[in-house]
Amino acid sequence: MKPGDHPEFFRLPPPPGRSRESKIVLDERGRFWNGPFLIDHEAMSRAFASWIRRHPDDGRFILTNGYDWTYFTVKDAPFFVRGVHGESDGGVALELFDGSIESLDPNAISVSGDGVLFARVKAGAYDARFLPPAQMQMTDFIDEGSAGEPCLKISGRTYRIPERQ
Repeated sequence: MKPGDHPEFFRLPPPPGRSRESKIVLDERGRFWNGPFLIDHEAMSRAFASWIRRHPDDGRFILTNGYDWTYFTVKDAPFFVRGVHGESDGGVALELFDGSIESLDPNAISVSGDGVLFARVKAGAYDARFLPPAQMQMTDFIDEGSAGEPCLKISGRTYRIPERQ
């Protein structure tokens, strides 16, 4: 059992002389920064990506490894899609930047005003922005509807892709 499993974990004060606020920022391209410094260590970035949660009381984004936690800033979406793979059942699997893979819910995809795809991930709890290579991989699954609107074609079904709110 980790300390993070205790119900009061997120209500404990920070260690003496420390703060729960950090200078860590997740930018629009899926990169972590510590103040002005890019965190370019692959394993550290992947660890940070796997530690993303929301604080249970205030809903702010936090990084937690189960032993400690800190608030951080998310500039756009808290998760990013790095790759797209067709599944044997005709569905689509998303490879997220935290190393996890999950099936795309065709009803949980949207497109921003500037043409960037987003999906709801982690059981619908978070937005994930498609990075350019993943968005290119989606071209096999995207078509145009009768009125010119973007549509997702998966397993013989067509789903309209709504504009992101």
